[in-house]
Amino acid sequence: MAHSVGAMRSKRWPWGNEMKALVYGVEPERQDVGEGANELLRGLANTPMKLMEVDDPRPLASDWVVVESRLTGICGSDAKQVFMDWGESGPDSPMISLTSFPQVLGHEYVGTVAEVGPDARDLEVGQRVVLNPWLSCAPRGVRPLCPACRNGDFSLCWNFLQGPISAGIHTGTARDATGGFAEYLPAHHSMLFPVPDSLPDEAAVLADPFAVSLHSITRHPPPRNGKVLVYGAGALGSMATAILSALYPDVEVAVIARFPCQAELVAKLGAARVLEDPFDRRTVIEVLADWSGGVLLPQNQGLPMAHPGGIDVVYDTIGKADTLEVGARVLRARGTLVQSGVHGPERWETTPLYFKELSLVGSNAFGVEEVEGVRQHGIQHYLDLASRGRVDVSSLLTHTYSLENWRQAFSALASQGESNAMKVAFDFRGG
Repeated sequence: MAHSVGAMRSKRWPWGNEMKALVYGVEPERQDVGEGANELLRGLANTPMKLMEVDDPRPLASDWVVVESRLTGICGSDAKQVFMDWGESGPDSPMISLTSFPQVLGHEYVGTVAEVGPDARDLEVGQRVVLNPWLSCAPRGVRPLCPACRNGDFSLCWNFLQGPISAGIHTGTARDATGGFAEYLPAHHSMLFPVPDSLPDEAAVLADPFAVSLHSITRHPPPRNGKVLVYGAGALGSMATAILSALYPDVEVAVIARFPCQAELVAKLGAARVLEDPFDRRTVIEVLADWSGGVLLPQNQGLPMAHPGGIDVVYDTIGKADTLEVGARVLRARGTLVQSGVHGPERWETTPLYFKELSLVGSNAFGVEEVEGVRQHGIQHYLDLASRGRVDVSSLLTHTYSLENWRQAFSALASQGESNAMKVAFDFRGG
């Protein structure tokens, strides 16, 4: 779409320059790794991504803007894609039809508005913003809005293939709506939230993963004085622990952490019980049953099941067969197993699902959420809660790297036991 120079507000004139970007879906620059490298490091060594010079982005329509990057977090979905860590999944995933290549990943983002299209509203050049990455009806110029978008469920939009923008569910999955693993990105004005001056970049960049966990909890809240399990203590699990502690202080929270650094953090965020070894599933089930008051049925072989169980809700931020099975076995009858973690399909013993009449529900990203009677976007809830001191998850950001050192950034995530990395981000601020 053409724009008149006079109507475009910009600090980047003229266009036509190039920027550095990590482009995914290109010929890989294969690396040698030692024999002792783990599976994730081997995937990283062969990933189809490399640092390239590409054209600066332009606003994709008259109501779009361009943002200059400050910090971009590496999401778990980004890491899985870069590591090619999809478990047993093959070409059957329907999600492939909702993406386009090549692409620039990165959607956990804080930046500074650099250009404003003539029809973009409520934004000014130089304003610091965080990104709601969903490429739903409004960003795509689709009118009227679909029922999901009218309800604020942007991640369930019906029109991810429509409009003048290439296929993609959110920034970083569409060929032309490039993501934050680059010096600039384009965004629709409705996708950006101004950051309070009191909130540093290091806290603002955590808005996206916070909103993901907020969505899983507000849509499937624990009962009063209940007991819940958070499976996983990475970004989503740590956020879930902080949210439960802040918004549901009468609820007891148990967390399963893989690494000591994770266990230490979730304990500070309010977990009442932390289990550090998720690999011995029988022990995990026994400890959780004892903690929650569940009764384990006798079991000569395989894993035991608690019936009655004592846990009301399980928030599974991992989504693997092993984790889902543990959650189902410790839940009370008619409890809820919420899956927000993403992994490839795997087989697991589902008998507890039907026997205890459990609800297994997915939780996909975020949209408009109701918190303490206030209905607004999940990202705005985070900015409000964080700026008021209701939540402080800033210690989750442990490592930052320049874009040039992208292999070191992903290596830190692939070796968390040694690096103690929690959230890793690319820093474009210099110095």
